[in-house]
Amino acid sequence: MHWRNKENGFAHITTLGQQRNPFLFIISYEQNKIFVQTLNDLDNDIFYKLEDWRNYPVKKRNKICHFSKNPVDFSTYKNALDTVLEKIRSGNTYLLNLTFSTPIETNYSLKEIFTYAKAKYKLYYKNEFICFSPERFVDIEGNTIATYPMKGTIDANIPQAEEKILSDDKEMAEHVMIVDLMRNDLGIIGSEVKVENFRYVEKIKAGKKELLQVSSKITAKLPNHWRDDIGTLLSQILPAGSITGTPKKSTVGIIKDIENFDRGFYTGVFGVFDGESLRSGVMIRFIEQENGKLYYKSGGGITLDSDAKSEYQELIDKIYLPF
Repeated sequence: MHWRNKENGFAHITTLGQQRNPFLFIISYEQNKIFVQTLNDLDNDIFYKLEDWRNYPVKKRNKICHFSKNPVDFSTYKNALDTVLEKIRSGNTYLLNLTFSTPIETNYSLKEIFTYAKAKYKLYYKNEFICFSPERFVDIEGNTIATYPMKGTIDANIPQAEEKILSDDKEMAEHVMIVDLMRNDLGIIGSEVKVENFRYVEKIKAGKKELLQVSSKITAKLPNHWRDDIGTLLSQILPAGSITGTPKKSTVGIIKDIENFDRGFYTGVFGVFDGESLRSGVMIRFIEQENGKLYYKSGGGITLDSDAKSEYQELIDKIYLPF
């Protein structure tokens, strides 16, 4: 099964939706590579989990995992961040998600990491890449679409961690901008847009650490015939705002100039349409295999108030295996 280009990929998604034929889709960050396959014909080396939708058995870990990371040096990171801050001061962006690729080493295979990782949204693709994401993209149940932008991360073991992150002005500004962007995105395809839950906190396992992550829930009403036009709906709200920034169009261009790697499928989305409803996740917490070596891609949102050392530490904290 070959990757489809943007036009053919979204068209095929729409066709399968019109047929009410359950399928899996994987869409790269730039939407120039799209994989679509019916669940009945799904290749046997592709595995997914979207909350309680999965196509693989649960297994217990039976060996110790060794894991090391070699992140970009601080000066290289700071140079990139300083360039982002210049763009913010120039008014070309207000919030930009800056990410880096980090070489890692482990005695676990990609399939083993996928199998044992604890996450709401997981994908294994043909020993090429995996993600174990805590972030939903959109869910559609009935005629209601919901999105859950995630912005704001803190070490859960810091005293009063929840109070600190919720009262942090930089984190608040970053989150408000993303909520506003996602409200606008849902307004393109739906009506009655509502922020149903603003800045709620969830705890996730991050290797030996626990992290608190801040999300919001935004909903809208879709037309009754949305299942006949799924490809168009997805194309109109991609890439995900939480992993680009705002304003989206100019920020995407800046990301291309500043980052030291091609994102590929990292920060793209994947999901399943079961014939009636749709679930999808953002492909963060992402490991890719290139020429026999593993690379972990991670990052965070940059605003005018960003501190280089704390942003650099967040990038490193997000490089973990959630066992």
